[in-house]
Amino acid sequence: MAQEFLATPKEPVPLHIPDGSTVKVSIIDGTSRFVLPMFPFLSPEIEGKNKLTGPTYSFLIEHSSGKKILFDLGVRKDWENYAPKIVSAIRENGWQVSAEKDVACILQENGVDLKSIHAVVWSHQHWDHIGDMTTFPTNTDVVVGPGFKDTYLPAYPTSKDSVLLESDLANRNLREIDFAKEGNGLRLGRFNAVDYFGDGSFYLIDTPGHTVGHLCGLVRTTNDPSTFIFMGADAAHHGGEFRPTEYLPLPTNIDPSPIPRFHSGGCPGHLIVTAHPYKSATRPFYDCTEALNHNVEQAEWTISGLREFDAHENVFMVISHDETLLNVLGFYPQYDANDWKKRNWRNLGRWRFLADFEAAIQEKQ
Repeated sequence: MAQEFLATPKEPVPLHIPDGSTVKVSIIDGTSRFVLPMFPFLSPEIEGKNKLTGPTYSFLIEHSSGKKILFDLGVRKDWENYAPKIVSAIRENGWQVSAEKDVACILQENGVDLKSIHAVVWSHQHWDHIGDMTTFPTNTDVVVGPGFKDTYLPAYPTSKDSVLLESDLANRNLREIDFAKEGNGLRLGRFNAVDYFGDGSFYLIDTPGHTVGHLCGLVRTTNDPSTFIFMGADAAHHGGEFRPTEYLPLPTNIDPSPIPRFHSGGCPGHLIVTAHPYKSATRPFYDCTEALNHNVEQAEWTISGLREFDAHENVFMVISHDETLLNVLGFYPQYDANDWKKRNWRNLGRWRFLADFEAAIQEKQ
């Protein structure tokens, strides 16, 4: 193992995930794209990477009971109709935001009756995740994390300063997860969790820090052996926040190469270290910042938990805005994501984020 990596990997932390059933999960490219300044959202600054860009992935989860739920909705097509506070922030900061379709439209185009969507999980209240709930019938619940109601309600226009719209929540059930009561002491890795369907197929995970009540999800994609997709939402915004680690050091040779223009047959790991702000093969590139997180200490604790999950070969980490996965994943409706391991998505995508540091790598050669 020491020859495969630039440092000897530590044994991964046990996750203690109980046995359970599987669900069908599909990843939806909701067509939304954004361009924001990298700093001060991610730090330290790395040469050549000055924009935070990406999609927002949504997940369609189909349970054997017939219930369907969505995890996140991305950006609404008519983003100009978000709450005024959001629209002002986008315009005043010069953020580039677009969305060709709403997730509801994508589902309808592929024969899904929106009345069959039992619930939409909002990982958190940010505009690039909540979409447009008015495109769903009122029998579709909205599921949110702990503290959401007290912190973010009432919505606009009752609260002129709110980032949420009353119209998104009108006449529908808003379910706030209580991990203490509903979880029955369940912990996956370091995180409190709730077994959503009660059969080990889909877990909601308490991942505070980025916002109050931020949620992640864990779906079981296969059994014998068990494999999982960790829906990371905004617990991290770039692969460089949770890789490399002492559990998953930089490889001696990174294949496929993240910079094929210069190293087509694989990229020597030591070149990546020269461009690393801390010159480390076992420390992530980026640190948590106050600009991106409600509580930096909690956010760092949560990202440390992501790193523990990411160290396991049977867990595929998909954060919401990882644009480096756009050319790796198979998207709904052509593909479901249950065969991610067989399709090698994890290995193909694991180090692709390093392409963002091409300029810094070339400068050091």
